[in-house]
Formats: sequence, structure tokens, C-alpha cells
Amino acid sequence: MTPTPEQLVGAALLASGRPVTRREVAELLGLPEEAAARLLDAFAARLREAGLGFEVEAVAGGYRLVVPPALSAHLAPLLAPPPLPALSAAALEVLAIIAYRQPVTRAEIEAMRGGSAGTVVTLQERELVKVVGRSDAVGQPLLYGTTDRFLLEFGLTGLEELPPLEGAEFAGLLRG
Repeated sequence: MTPTPEQLVGAALLASGRPVTRREVAELLGLPEEAAARLLDAFAARLREAGLGFEVEAVAGGYRLVVPPALSAHLAPLLAPPPLPALSAAALEVLAIIAYRQPVTRAEIEAMRGGSAGTVVTLQERELVKVVGRSDAVGQPLLYGTTDRFLLEFGLTGLEELPPLEGAEFAGLLRG
């Protein structure tokens, strides 16, 4: 099967994952840029007339396939990732310890909590904390700190925006 120019344009817009320029379409089809522009316009018009649920958008110096704004709201359940379950109280406590005392080892977290720091793995999976190095202590245990995602999730521009510890149940532990 030899693809038609229209099929190639549609496939290029769909598969590229980025805006495709007129020049790229022209090179793909072996046409002058003006002819490629007319073909893109005709393709866009045909999609609009067919009402298939997507259209061609001119953006960033190129063209891409998009969902019309009128349909976007209907697709929200499919496009948004499902919400993660809420963090447990223990996970929030470990996260607070890491946020206020970083860099901190698992043993230090366990000593402050008086219990397991097993939720560190969950916090890593959610990309809220990460390994930031190794301690100079015996055995060189891993040091944990918060991530940029932690800042995003909690609406912070930096750790200096963490609320003061006054009134926190374990404020004394965090102050060290």
C-alpha cells in the first residue's frame, strides 16, 4: 500500500509527539512548503467537518493534533492520573522528620519516632523523598532528603517555607 499525502500528514501529526513544522511536512512529502501548508489546511478542515473528536492546532511554529476544548472536560477522568491513597499518619510523621531534619538516616528517623521507618519506601515510591548521600557513621547508612515533587505536592517554593514547629506533637524530637 502506498500511503496518500493526507495519510502521511495525519500519521506524522499523531506519531510525532510534538508540533510538526510546515518544512518537515514538505520534506516528508517532497513538496514545496506552500503546497504542504495547503495540504495541512485541507487536512485540518476535513477533520473539523468529520467531527472525530480531535483537530489540528497551529502552535509553537508547527502543527499538532489536539482535543477540542469543548471535549476536554469530558475526558478529565481518563487524562488525570487516579489519585493516590492518602498517606498514613506514620508516613506523614516520617515525611515531616525527613523534611525538617534532612539529611537524615533511617536509624535517626526510627530513634526520633520510637518505631519503624518502613514508610520511607512508600515515600520514595511516591517520589517525595530520595537518597541524597551516605552518612560518615559506621556502615555509611543512606541519607534521606525531600524531592522537588515534595515541594510541588505541598505547595512550597523551598524548604524555608515549611511551617514553624511550635505546637507540633513531635516538635521537640525534630529540633534535635
